[in-house]
Amino acid sequence: KIMGDKQNISSLVTGGEASAGPPLGPALGPMGVNIMEVISAINEKTNDFKGMKVPVTVTVDSDTKKWEIEIGIPSASALILKEANIQKGSGTSGTEWVADIGIDAIVKVANVKLESSYASKLKSVAKQVIGTCQCLGIKIEGKTPKEMTAEINSGKWDEKLIVNS
Repeated sequence: KIMGDKQNISSLVTGGEASAGPPLGPALGPMGVNIMEVISAINEKTNDFKGMKVPVTVTVDSDTKKWEIEIGIPSASALILKEANIQKGSGTSGTEWVADIGIDAIVKVANVKLESSYASKLKSVAKQVIGTCQCLGIKIEGKTPKEMTAEINSGKWDEKLIVNS
Protein backbone atom coordinates (compact mmCIF):
# COMPACT_ATOMS: atom_id res chain seq x y z
CA LYS A 1 0.00 0.00 0.00
CA ILE A 2 1.62 3.21 -1.16
CA MET A 3 -0.63 5.78 0.37
CA GLY A 4 -2.64 5.95 3.55
CA ASP A 5 -6.38 6.43 3.72
CA LYS A 6 -7.54 9.95 3.05
CA GLN A 7 -10.08 11.34 5.44
CA ASN A 8 -12.08 14.45 4.69
CA ILE A 9 -13.62 16.81 7.17
CA SER A 10 -15.93 19.38 5.64
CA SER A 11 -17.23 22.26 7.66
CA LEU A 12 -18.56 25.80 7.42
CA VAL A 13 -16.29 28.18 9.28
CA THR A 14 -16.49 31.90 9.86
CA GLY A 15 -13.76 33.50 7.74
CA GLY A 16 -10.58 34.13 9.71
CA GLU A 17 -12.21 32.86 12.92
CA ALA A 18 -11.95 29.07 12.87
CA SER A 19 -11.04 27.63 16.28
CA ALA A 20 -9.96 24.35 17.82
CA GLY A 21 -13.46 24.01 19.24
CA PRO A 22 -16.28 22.17 17.43
CA PRO A 23 -16.79 21.38 14.63
CA LEU A 24 -13.12 21.20 13.59
CA GLY A 25 -11.13 20.43 16.73
CA PRO A 26 -12.97 17.27 17.83
CA ALA A 27 -12.98 15.97 14.24
CA LEU A 28 -9.24 16.63 13.73
CA GLY A 29 -8.19 15.34 17.18
CA PRO A 30 -8.36 11.59 16.48
CA MET A 31 -6.46 12.07 13.20
CA GLY A 32 -3.22 12.90 14.97
CA VAL A 33 -2.52 16.19 13.20
CA ASN A 34 -1.40 19.42 14.86
CA ILE A 35 -4.83 20.99 15.30
CA MET A 36 -3.53 24.53 15.86
CA GLU A 37 -1.43 24.33 12.71
CA VAL A 38 -4.47 23.31 10.66
CA ILE A 39 -6.67 25.97 12.28
CA SER A 40 -4.18 28.78 11.70
CA ALA A 41 -3.77 27.70 8.06
CA ILE A 42 -7.55 27.79 7.63
CA ASN A 43 -7.73 31.26 9.19
CA GLU A 44 -4.95 32.52 6.97
CA LYS A 45 -6.73 31.23 3.86
CA THR A 46 -10.17 32.52 4.88
CA ASN A 47 -9.07 35.95 6.13
CA ASP A 48 -10.45 37.70 3.03
CA PHE A 49 -13.89 36.41 3.94
CA LYS A 50 -13.98 37.83 7.49
CA GLY A 51 -17.33 37.39 9.16
CA MET A 52 -18.72 35.22 6.34
CA LYS A 53 -19.48 31.52 6.42
CA VAL A 54 -16.89 29.77 4.27
CA PRO A 55 -17.00 26.10 3.25
CA VAL A 56 -13.72 24.37 4.16
CA THR A 57 -12.52 20.81 3.55
CA VAL A 58 -9.51 19.39 5.37
CA THR A 59 -8.05 16.20 3.87
CA VAL A 60 -5.78 14.16 6.13
CA ASP A 61 -3.62 11.21 5.06
CA SER A 62 -4.04 8.82 7.99
CA ASP A 63 -0.57 7.27 7.53
CA THR A 64 1.67 10.29 6.98
CA LYS A 65 -0.56 12.78 8.89
CA LYS A 66 -0.04 15.18 5.99
CA TRP A 67 -3.02 17.48 5.47
CA GLU A 68 -4.41 19.79 2.82
CA ILE A 69 -7.03 22.48 3.05
CA GLU A 70 -9.48 23.41 0.37
CA ILE A 71 -11.42 26.63 0.77
CA GLY A 72 -14.77 27.09 -0.93
CA ILE A 73 -16.40 30.36 -1.92
CA PRO A 74 -19.02 31.94 0.34
CA SER A 75 -22.52 32.21 -1.09
CA ALA A 76 -23.36 35.16 -3.34
CA SER A 77 -25.66 36.57 -0.69
CA ALA A 78 -22.88 36.45 1.94
CA LEU A 79 -20.55 38.31 -0.44
CA ILE A 80 -23.20 40.91 -1.30
CA LEU A 81 -24.09 41.54 2.34
CA LYS A 82 -20.41 42.11 3.05
CA GLU A 83 -20.16 44.62 0.18
CA ALA A 84 -23.28 46.38 1.43
CA ASN A 85 -21.89 46.24 4.97
CA ILE A 86 -25.10 44.84 6.45
CA GLN A 87 -25.80 41.68 8.45
CA LYS A 88 -28.94 40.52 6.70
CA GLY A 89 -31.18 41.37 3.80
CA SER A 90 -34.68 42.77 3.77
CA GLY A 91 -37.45 40.60 5.17
CA THR A 92 -39.79 41.88 2.47
CA SER A 93 -37.78 41.91 -0.72
CA GLY A 94 -39.15 43.94 -3.58
CA THR A 95 -40.94 46.41 -1.32
CA GLU A 96 -38.37 47.28 1.32
CA TRP A 97 -34.83 48.24 0.28
CA VAL A 98 -32.17 47.95 2.96
CA ALA A 99 -29.05 49.01 1.09
CA ASP A 100 -27.63 50.39 -2.12
CA ILE A 101 -24.34 49.18 -3.58
CA GLY A 102 -22.35 50.33 -6.58
CA ILE A 103 -21.84 48.46 -9.83
CA ASP A 104 -18.21 47.90 -8.76
CA ALA A 105 -19.41 45.82 -5.81
CA ILE A 106 -21.46 43.71 -8.24
CA VAL A 107 -18.42 43.27 -10.49
CA LYS A 108 -16.28 42.30 -7.48
CA VAL A 109 -18.75 39.66 -6.27
CA ALA A 110 -19.31 38.41 -9.83
CA ASN A 111 -15.55 37.96 -10.28
CA VAL A 112 -15.31 35.89 -7.09
CA LYS A 113 -18.30 33.77 -8.12
CA LEU A 114 -17.10 33.43 -11.73
CA GLU A 115 -14.31 31.13 -10.54
CA SER A 116 -16.83 28.70 -9.08
CA SER A 117 -19.64 29.19 -11.59
CA TYR A 118 -20.41 27.34 -14.78
CA ALA A 119 -20.96 30.61 -16.58
CA SER A 120 -18.10 31.83 -18.73
CA LYS A 121 -19.16 35.45 -19.02
CA LEU A 122 -18.83 37.98 -16.25
CA LYS A 123 -21.99 39.63 -17.54
CA SER A 124 -24.16 36.57 -16.91
CA VAL A 125 -22.70 36.04 -13.44
CA ALA A 126 -23.27 39.74 -12.68
CA LYS A 127 -26.95 39.25 -13.56
CA GLN A 128 -27.16 36.30 -11.16
CA VAL A 129 -25.59 38.45 -8.45
CA ILE A 130 -28.12 41.20 -9.17
CA GLY A 131 -30.88 38.59 -8.89
CA THR A 132 -29.57 37.82 -5.42
CA CYS A 133 -29.70 41.55 -4.61
CA GLN A 134 -33.40 41.45 -5.49
CA CYS A 135 -33.99 38.77 -2.83
CA LEU A 136 -31.95 40.68 -0.26
CA GLY A 137 -33.64 44.02 -0.93
CA ILE A 138 -30.49 45.77 -2.14
CA LYS A 139 -30.42 48.38 -4.90
CA ILE A 140 -27.53 48.93 -7.26
CA GLU A 141 -26.47 52.47 -8.17
CA GLY A 142 -29.80 53.61 -6.73
CA LYS A 143 -31.81 51.42 -9.11
CA THR A 144 -33.84 48.31 -8.44
CA PRO A 145 -32.29 45.02 -9.55
CA LYS A 146 -34.91 44.81 -12.34
CA GLU A 147 -33.94 48.23 -13.73
CA MET A 148 -30.26 47.34 -13.38
CA THR A 149 -30.69 44.06 -15.26
CA ALA A 150 -32.45 45.93 -18.05
CA GLU A 151 -29.53 48.39 -18.26
CA ILE A 152 -27.03 45.53 -18.35
CA ASN A 153 -29.02 43.81 -21.09
CA SER A 154 -29.04 47.03 -23.10
CA GLY A 155 -25.23 47.16 -22.88
CA LYS A 156 -25.01 50.26 -20.71
CA TRP A 157 -22.48 48.68 -18.30
CA ASP A 158 -20.49 46.67 -20.84
CA GLU A 159 -17.20 48.43 -20.21
CA LYS A 160 -17.30 47.17 -16.59
CA LEU A 161 -18.66 43.75 -17.44
CA ILE A 162 -16.88 42.68 -20.61
CA VAL A 163 -13.48 41.23 -19.95
CA ASN A 164 -11.24 41.66 -22.95
CA SER A 165 -9.42 38.41 -23.33
